[in-house]
Amino acid sequence: MKLLIYAFLFLFTTPFLYAQAQFETFESKKLNDTREIQIQLPRGYEFNTDKNYPLIVVFDADYMFKLVAGNVDYLSYWEDMPEAIVVGVNQYNKRRDDTRYSQQNSLPIEEGANFFEFVGMELIPYIEKHYRIEDFKVAVGHGETANYINYFMLKPAPLFQAYISISPDLAPDMLNYIPERLQKFNSKLFYYLATSNNDVKSIKERTQALDASIAAIENKNVLYNFKTFEEPSHYALPAHVVPKALESIFLVFQPISRKEYRETILKLEGSPVTYLLDKYQSIEDLFGIKKQILVNDFNAIAAAINKTEQFAYYEDLSKVARKQYPETLLGNYYLARFYEETNAPKKAMKAYHAAYAFEEIAGLTKDMMLEKAEEIKLDFGY
Repeated sequence: MKLLIYAFLFLFTTPFLYAQAQFETFESKKLNDTREIQIQLPRGYEFNTDKNYPLIVVFDADYMFKLVAGNVDYLSYWEDMPEAIVVGVNQYNKRRDDTRYSQQNSLPIEEGANFFEFVGMELIPYIEKHYRIEDFKVAVGHGETANYINYFMLKPAPLFQAYISISPDLAPDMLNYIPERLQKFNSKLFYYLATSNNDVKSIKERTQALDASIAAIENKNVLYNFKTFEEPSHYALPAHVVPKALESIFLVFQPISRKEYRETILKLEGSPVTYLLDKYQSIEDLFGIKKQILVNDFNAIAAAINKTEQFAYYEDLSKVARKQYPETLLGNYYLARFYEETNAPKKAMKAYHAAYAFEEIAGLTKDMMLEKAEEIKLDFGY
């Protein structure tokens, strides 16, 4: 009987423990054709009905989709990036037509112009209508499509806010169009460009030329990264680029790392608590995600306060902790640490005692709070 129950639970819960992928056939008036698209929803999408997600659109999805979707699922599982909806457009036997551009001005023409309208006027509106997405959208392309995704950036209102351009087979005039457009951006935009020492020679040379032009741009709104990988061929390169690019774009979303702690937080001239709040405000501003502050990040800020002996900041940290984790003893613990380090032992003892009434969290136990209070009592003879 128990085996039957376990089998039943496994059958009906397993689909929600993993990212869900599905195929859909899209009837396009712009293409006058049907196009197969692939969609991967985040883990728990069906349960978290109030949650919206960034959108990642993968071109060349017939061979790129699983690579991107797998990395998104893995990185989001470890909170190195937010959960996201991944949509892939299959272009097998259609790639040349989809990416067609004019030899006179390098802009989309004929089937290439139709495909541009399909993505912007049909596909994206369809995803917005049927799935819960944030405004933040990422485009991923390789070779011809890595060139093509830039056309969406040239629009006055860009369709995507982040671009992963892997070994782009650039149209001639794009070497001018892209830097000129990036120079004028007045909102945040992520641009990740990559090639390889073993890339196709002409592609590598044009990519490096594009990098030189972009690197010379002085625009704080453009968050740009370029990397030349050592070994991969043109066709192996996406497997190396995709995880690095996703980590780069969503760097601020990641928990505070040892490097961030050592090289940034410990060297702050101002408040580490303000730094923490600004970090999470940036996540909301960039990606539209109101993320709860991780306990890991509270621990990092508390460690910095201890290390720099700026104990007054414990009081500010306690206020933030109470808002973020009101049912737990985290806020009271930081308040007690503030009193303890600022020569107010009676108040510290009282705060430790008060913490006993709240839930334990992240290794902070009720017994520990009583022990802290008892230590103060013995030290000061209360």
